[in-house]
Amino acid sequence: MFLIILVATNTVPILSLGLNQNRIAIAQQQGLQNDDLTSSSSSSSSLSLTNPQQQQHNATTGICFEIGDATFSHHMASVNNGTIQMHYVIGGHGDPLVLLHGWPETWYEWHKVMPALAKNYTVIIPDLPGLGDSSSSKPSSTGYDGKSVAEDIHQLVSQQLGFKSIFIVGHDIGAQMAYSYAAAHPTEVRKLVIIDFTGFLPGGRTLWWTAFHQAPDGIPEALVQGKEMMYLSWFYHNLAYSPSAITQTDINEYVSHYSAPGSMHAGFEYYRAFPLNAIQNGNYSKTTKLTMPVLAI
Repeated sequence: MFLIILVATNTVPILSLGLNQNRIAIAQQQGLQNDDLTSSSSSSSSLSLTNPQQQQHNATTGICFEIGDATFSHHMASVNNGTIQMHYVIGGHGDPLVLLHGWPETWYEWHKVMPALAKNYTVIIPDLPGLGDSSSSKPSSTGYDGKSVAEDIHQLVSQQLGFKSIFIVGHDIGAQMAYSYAAAHPTEVRKLVIIDFTGFLPGGRTLWWTAFHQAPDGIPEALVQGKEMMYLSWFYHNLAYSPSAITQTDINEYVSHYSAPGSMHAGFEYYRAFPLNAIQNGNYSKTTKLTMPVLAI
């Protein structure tokens, strides 16, 4: 979740990502074409994000919603040869900016900064596979490593939405996916932001929850089942820099998704992929030099 700072190669201000005002209409049109739902339900209504149950329903209907003075919409896209239905939120105007959430969060992690970013960027926020409203790949114990998930996101962003040059920001496990995306497609990432991440090197200090989440044979799944609110609340209350910034409404939103069948398993599988991520990152470091500016927070 909220992990240790990683040293990066270059630093740039996060809000100097660049400006362009010409892509949102194309993105939304393509997103609607890829949505399994009707375009009328995706464009006719708006609402606030004050009711987690209502919000969860909205993610399945493709309805538009407002945060502040910005309008966003929910969509689903088929990736990974149709094995994953990836939920994403899109809105704003300008160059494409992809935001990748951490654990135990969903796309909703970014809802307080989305309106400001949407003034200058086309903001694209997917739920990582198996989390939020995105389905997982089959078999469900594979496909959670950085290289695999980054390819799923690349299929969404590049092939489905048609964006060949993006800015990308990743937090926690999302930072791993952002790095893997940039390492695999360095010419398509203009700037990279990494937030709270320790996945580049094997070994080092082991956090108790990392070891617990990596336990095999479904042990953490069995112990946490039915206690998702108690377990996840510990992280929001004890590891956040400002716990009061994460309200009970926010926690309810996250827990409503993580308590769904298979969601905690998917979250633990991201942790179980850490050793494979370390190998992949080591290989990337030997063969791929990131040429884009990088900001580490």
